[in-house]
Amino acid sequence: MASTVFDPPERFVAGTVGPPGGRTFFLQARGEGRLVSVSVEKVQVTVLAERVTDLLDTHAAGTATEPLGDGDTGPLEVPIEDEFRVDTLGLAWDTERNVLVIECHDQDPEEVDEDAVQTLRVVLTAEAARAFARRAGKVVAAGRPSCPFCGQPLDPGGHICPRANGYRR
Repeated sequence: MASTVFDPPERFVAGTVGPPGGRTFFLQARGEGRLVSVSVEKVQVTVLAERVTDLLDTHAAGTATEPLGDGDTGPLEVPIEDEFRVDTLGLAWDTERNVLVIECHDQDPEEVDEDAVQTLRVVLTAEAARAFARRAGKVVAAGRPSCPFCGQPLDPGGHICPRANGYRR
């Protein structure tokens, strides 16, 4: 298994490249002179942010998990070349160290030979994990606004709304 581990990373963020409606989503980790970017789906970023928050609320209750200020608001670092496209995400809370572990795999490790799987593993403190989740939520929300009638994304020229019987709004 080709595995890259950041324990802890200097920086771990979700970000995008491209205009709303045509964005490519990335997770990017930096540390010890290395920069690793992996591409993900928007829904993976959404679910990851939600699950990180849920896990912190459950396991890190009573600890200082609130990031100071606005957190990391900088753009993704260049060059943005994805090492692989994420197929499977894993999330765990290490009770001995009180840290969150995020694993990104290019294939499901349970379905293929482990030696063929590429993995990015990031170990975050509760505070860093909370900051990651907040930024990821903001990145997802920065896309196209939703139609107030059907909830589908609006293009700059509007869209054909199914709730309006095919008329443009």
